[in-house]
Amino acid sequence: MSAEAADREAATSCRPCTPPQTSWFEFLLEEALLETHLRKAAPDPSPVQLIIQFLEQASKPSLNEQNQVQPPPDNKRNRILKLLALKVAAHLKWDLDILEKSLSVPVLNMLLNELLCISKVPPGTKHVDMDLSSLPPTTAMAILLYNRWAIRTIVQSSFPVKLVKPGPPQLNIMTQIQQEKELTENILKVLKEQAADSILVLEAALKLNKDLYVHTIRTLDLLAMEPGMVNGETESSTAGLKISAEEIQCQVCYDLGAVYFQQGSTNSTIYENAKEKFFRTKELISKIASSSLHCTIDEKRLAGYCQACGVLTSSSDSASQQSTPYSQIHSCMKSGSYQELVKIFLEDNLTLSLPIQFRHSVLRELFQKAQQGNDALDEICFKVCACNTVCDVMQGRMIDIQFNQLFLKPNKEKIDFLLEVCSRSIHLEHASESSQRKMAAFLKNLCLGLEDLQLVFMISSHELFITLLKDDERKLLIDQMRKRSPRINLCTKPVTSFYDIPASASVSIGQLEHQLILSMDPWRIRQILIELHGMTSERQFWTVSCKWEVPNVYGNVILGIKDNLTRDLVYILMAKGLHCSAIKDFVHAKQLFAACLELVTEFSPKLRQVMLNEMLLLDIYTHEAGAGVSGERPPSDLISRVRGYLEMRVPDIPLRQVIAEECVAFLLNWRENEYLTMQVPLPLVQTNPYVKLGQLLAATCKELPGPKESRRTAKDLWEVVVQICSVSNQHKRGNDGRVSLIKHRESTLGIMYRSELLSFIKKLREPLVLTTILSLFVKLHNVREDIVNDIAAEHISIWPSSIPNLQSVDFEAVAVTVKELVNYALTINANNHFWLIIQADIYFATNQYSAALHYYLQAGAVCSDFFNKMVPPDVFTDQVIKRMIKCCSLLNCHTQISTIREERQTRDK
Repeated sequence: MSAEAADREAATSCRPCTPPQTSWFEFLLEEALLETHLRKAAPDPSPVQLIIQFLEQASKPSLNEQNQVQPPPDNKRNRILKLLALKVAAHLKWDLDILEKSLSVPVLNMLLNELLCISKVPPGTKHVDMDLSSLPPTTAMAILLYNRWAIRTIVQSSFPVKLVKPGPPQLNIMTQIQQEKELTENILKVLKEQAADSILVLEAALKLNKDLYVHTIRTLDLLAMEPGMVNGETESSTAGLKISAEEIQCQVCYDLGAVYFQQGSTNSTIYENAKEKFFRTKELISKIASSSLHCTIDEKRLAGYCQACGVLTSSSDSASQQSTPYSQIHSCMKSGSYQELVKIFLEDNLTLSLPIQFRHSVLRELFQKAQQGNDALDEICFKVCACNTVCDVMQGRMIDIQFNQLFLKPNKEKIDFLLEVCSRSIHLEHASESSQRKMAAFLKNLCLGLEDLQLVFMISSHELFITLLKDDERKLLIDQMRKRSPRINLCTKPVTSFYDIPASASVSIGQLEHQLILSMDPWRIRQILIELHGMTSERQFWTVSCKWEVPNVYGNVILGIKDNLTRDLVYILMAKGLHCSAIKDFVHAKQLFAACLELVTEFSPKLRQVMLNEMLLLDIYTHEAGAGVSGERPPSDLISRVRGYLEMRVPDIPLRQVIAEECVAFLLNWRENEYLTMQVPLPLVQTNPYVKLGQLLAATCKELPGPKESRRTAKDLWEVVVQICSVSNQHKRGNDGRVSLIKHRESTLGIMYRSELLSFIKKLREPLVLTTILSLFVKLHNVREDIVNDIAAEHISIWPSSIPNLQSVDFEAVAVTVKELVNYALTINANNHFWLIIQADIYFATNQYSAALHYYLQAGAVCSDFFNKMVPPDVFTDQVIKRMIKCCSLLNCHTQISTIREERQTRDK
């Protein structure tokens, strides 16, 4: 070996080796490896990466011999992987700040649901119906963790998120990102629907006043053992990591305050609740101090919340309230005391207590009010902007472009005020040399930017200017101005100063794009687009806002328009119209759609029909949200247009499924059963699943009031729904059925998916239609073999009593659907005693006896004038009375048992 080779080998052997990263499967092979790994100073992979890897592997679908996708099997390997993920979270002490920062919503959702599962929280049971004080400490803590995460996620989702600039498109990555985005949106939708329940759970937790325990690695190991090997330690009051009552209350108060503060934007009275929670949090933080194990609160953010709540709520201590600049500014903006507002900004130029972001936000609000037609605010906008500009200068920041725009036409009043601001923003006797240089440079540049010598001399003769600039600097500047004077006066066209140069094209385009986003006036939108296309022909302005979305079936047609201006205008008008319709701003939606219809009528019959269809949907929404709420029937013209849409046979017209869905629901809600049963064209029934479902519902309801209940139409409806609820092995099942309303275990055997069926049913309001579909699902729930307690419902006898292939029906999804339908039906009519009995039966079947008894009694109350009359025997049947007695017995309400038996004996006589 040569000397050079020997040196190379020696250098290589001395180089430290990077230890290999531990793979996830190694933790399956060696039980003690996880704790050893987590004890390292900088473990690789990190704890949160381990959670992601474990849950990702545990939720991977499998393939059978026919290469068909199967749901993740519930085997020992996957159970251990989930347990390992829980152990890592326990090592992190269930710190939601760490978990939320590093885990996506779907992953953290799966993790917390596994915690609920291992903590023995019954799946499908509403947390709000559970008594936290009677639960084991670790179970109660698991419920608190889940509900805290739920409202924190809702609050976090309300904050604007800067979109990540996409790189080169990669199909697989884009598909994964889209799937995760859709899953996150679905989870957020459910969390928002359950937000009221989560808030009630956390409010109840504040009344506990006892220590709780959170799972540790050791308690999780004990839970994972065989039941016979557990000595009960995990259920005792000393298992796990102890969390004091003060810490729990402190953290829960903070999280409740955050969600109340978010809700305050729509209901200002809720700010009082937020204020109460935040100030209670401050008290508790000072009490627990450094002894906190579980409570992690950003005290700077808390201080900001407290200050904001103090401004937004009326305080009994008005003196302290008015002492803060924030509250003073808020009061001035609210009362219109704008001169007082300017004084506050002037004073703050010395104290610098207001953050620059807050200063700019106040200026933006003033600009918006000025743009809405309040011309008197133009002067105030300049004064506030001048204060901000001088503040920026003194802190070494660049001058904002808004100041240059407002100073395009300087006058004596503006110069006077600007000099006043400069004088009051610096104490010459105390100011540093750096501050004096900054102010001098600003005044000098101000002079150089002015053409009018009178205005220049106003500045140069001011006491501040004379003090800050040396004699030589002043004389040089004045000479420059004088030399420039003849040239200015002799020119036919004045020489423009720096501040008179118009904004660059990119700035002007940005301003117009901002106006384009905000404008709801179709004529103004058209004018802005004409200006933009006059500035550049390279841009596609329909892409300006990521919030402008049109359905894909329309987008392909609109983006095929050759003229760029017309394409942008049609796309933006439709996107804005759809957005207004979604937020129930029907007036602006109609204006935008009408303008779009007028535009496309000139060149595209296809888009004309699209706009007519969207205007029909808008008219349905408008009637249902307005006159329809009070029960007023829709005009005959609207019913005719709905029928015309369903019967339309124009080829190549892009159609949105939601329009057909809303049309059928509209006809069912207004009892157009005759049309749906007898007059709908047969080809339409065969091609449109919603029309077929609507026809079967209408036919079944039409026969119900007759002397003989028809079983033929009911049987057809039954078969359609059974097929929808059947399991298909060719499709992936969701691995997390506890959080979503219906498991993602969709089937293509039926005419639509279960989620689509549930969405359609939630558009129905007609009581007989709701009763019919609810009766069907109750019967379908009752036919399962392992059913213990039947649920009662009206018209249940019309449905078949058996199913040929019970194994094909997803009864778990059916049970969840029944609960969801009853909850929805009771939002339509909370006094329907038959629906109340169904709700009570569901609670009885799931061993929630207190809730069951509540709904049984409520059903009796609404049909007997609060028990002033006899309860009808078809409401308090023998079965209902027996179940009420059992509820009372299990709840140790023995006096009530005697009362119920006496009532039964009285009725039997």
